[in-house]
Amino acid sequence: MLLTLMLTPSTPIPALKRGKLEAIPAIVRDEFGLSGLNVSSALLKGADRAALASFRDAADRAGCACLVLVEPALPLASSRKAQAQSAIDRSLRLVEAAGVLGCNSLAMGVDGDTSDEAFERAVDALREVAAAAEKRELNVLISPGKGLTAEAERVTELIKRVGGFRVGTYPDFEVASKVADPVAYLRRLVPYAWAVSAATREFVDLGEEALEAEPEEGGDDDLAELLAAPQHVTYDLDALVEAVASVGYDGTLAVDYRGDAGTLGIRQSCEALESALARVAGG
Repeated sequence: MLLTLMLTPSTPIPALKRGKLEAIPAIVRDEFGLSGLNVSSALLKGADRAALASFRDAADRAGCACLVLVEPALPLASSRKAQAQSAIDRSLRLVEAAGVLGCNSLAMGVDGDTSDEAFERAVDALREVAAAAEKRELNVLISPGKGLTAEAERVTELIKRVGGFRVGTYPDFEVASKVADPVAYLRRLVPYAWAVSAATREFVDLGEEALEAEPEEGGDDDLAELLAAPQHVTYDLDALVEAVASVGYDGTLAVDYRGDAGTLGIRQSCEALESALARVAGG
């Protein structure tokens, strides 16, 4: 699996706060060693086609391409026709924007209640969006959330009803951590995933203390080194990575740090995820 970065207005990169969006891909590549970006649509508010193309070119030059455009939940399943149509229209504009950015996917949430009527409206709306995306060779990924898409089985049913080979999921570690069985939840959704959000919150860095620890007799010589990776304390990050790997997923994991430790949090996220992936690879 390849680590990428989820870029949002709250991503703790100083240049981003100064509005220097085109500088970000090179920073992500040089400072964090990541070679891809998932981009929140909130960062592109007001951007015209030329601005999108300029950002795409900067990302390509830096070797850190834009991969997924990410949109929060839209009321595609609304019973109010005008509201639903407005959501569809925005989705179609996002398809165009994702294409200009050079992304392979548009990820979006679907806001709606759990009724069968809302489900059918969502199917119809997503079919329209998926048809437009197909013309651009883009994937449409459903970001599970509350209501209509709260249950993994409901999401997979929605995907099957919409149909096509370019409709999938964009699972989120933090969302998964809040369900009764996060591992089973991810194992259900990840087979349909084109990208996964490896969301993180809070870490404890064991650092030098772990590295200086003497391995127990007969223990693993690599134990101290593995423990030296920052430990995610908000939920079991290792278990979620293992769940993703267990179904044969080999796509991208987007580092999505949501804590308050600044760029340190991004580095800790990268180290923790790399350590978890190493454990999985080592059996």
